[in-house]
Amino acid sequence: METPADAADQMVIAFLDEGDGSEIENPIHADGFAREHGFRGPLVGGVTVWGWATPAILNAAGHAWLDRGWSEIVFRQPTFPGDRMEIRVRAQTGRGDDRYAVSLTNQDGVDCVVATIGLGYAPWLDELTAPCRLAPEPAPDPKPQLLLDRAPIGRDLVPMSMSGTAEDARAYVRRSQPADDRRFTGERPRLHPGWIAGRPEDLLRHNFEIPASMHTRSRVQHLAPAVAGGPIAVAAQCVEAYERKGHHVGVFDCLVLDAGGVRLAHIQHTTIFRIATPVVGASESRRAVD
Repeated sequence: METPADAADQMVIAFLDEGDGSEIENPIHADGFAREHGFRGPLVGGVTVWGWATPAILNAAGHAWLDRGWSEIVFRQPTFPGDRMEIRVRAQTGRGDDRYAVSLTNQDGVDCVVATIGLGYAPWLDELTAPCRLAPEPAPDPKPQLLLDRAPIGRDLVPMSMSGTAEDARAYVRRSQPADDRRFTGERPRLHPGWIAGRPEDLLRHNFEIPASMHTRSRVQHLAPAVAGGPIAVAAQCVEAYERKGHHVGVFDCLVLDAGGVRLAHIQHTTIFRIATPVVGASESRRAVD
């Protein structure tokens, strides 16, 4: 039986997991587009960066976090290829429960990602909406644009199906994660927490034409062991849309289900779906949402 630790540390040199070409679905991860919008280079995907913390989280909180654990994540500042990311997981003392503070800090001392994780059910789980429309359907044809004044608040999105085979699980780790963990690459691999956290972005592009997006926050509740081996369904409801600092932001409550309809994760996903027009001379820190 694993004994949770009080702390765990890790270091990763940041890298792009999709290359840097014109075929990238979300061009904020491409150099040219990112520089046009005031950044010093392409942004590494938020859920990719979050996934890098998995070894340290498991060292501290134990394997049980994968089965029924939770995360509340804020992407404060961008991560760029070549950044030296120090990952720290620390037990929150004096709370009387199994919670840990997680930070991913770059070489300049900037906390790019901060999170709280815990075991069991999250204190906010009851705040999340569960969509009713769960059976996968074809994408709309044509796909509408996601617009602030037409955001489908209170309505379910079109659910989608995606492959979740063992080879898909292994390929994700080879492409996006710096460490080979047999839990995610072995004979009967699990779906990686970073992969699970990224499903809402795929669902948004199943439903809408979105030129570029920036993931800003996630709440993720793991509900059951996510073992690879078959199709995965993703469903969601739009719960909020608003403008902040010129960005158009959407909040979506999502479910990830296996082929048998078992709920693997409940996620609240907050993303910028229209990036503000850059202001000449604006710093990257000013371009953050929070």
